[in-house]
Amino acid sequence: MRMKSKEFMDKDVYLGSEKIGKVKDIGIDPENWKVTHLEVELTKDAAESVLGAKKGGVRNMLATSALEEGVALWTEKGLNIKVPKTQLHAYLKPVDET
Repeated sequence: MRMKSKEFMDKDVYLGSEKIGKVKDIGIDPENWKVTHLEVELTKDAAESVLGAKKGGVRNMLATSALEEGVALWTEKGLNIKVPKTQLHAYLKPVDET
């Protein structure tokens, strides 16, 4: 199955049944034309519980390793990631605003 980038934009991201954010952008490595990450805007609860941030709307880059077959599933609701919440921070890194 192939998807277009516009099909990802503003779709919800779940960790199990908990909504943790929305897809806001897709990162691509221009040297090899591979998708490297999804930029996810985290909900306030997810930002606080996973990153210790005290506000919502925090954007982080979600590594594609969290999206490998068997670890993530695309549903009609959006993207469902199947990693333990205690390990989610390992797949996230802050968005470089420069």
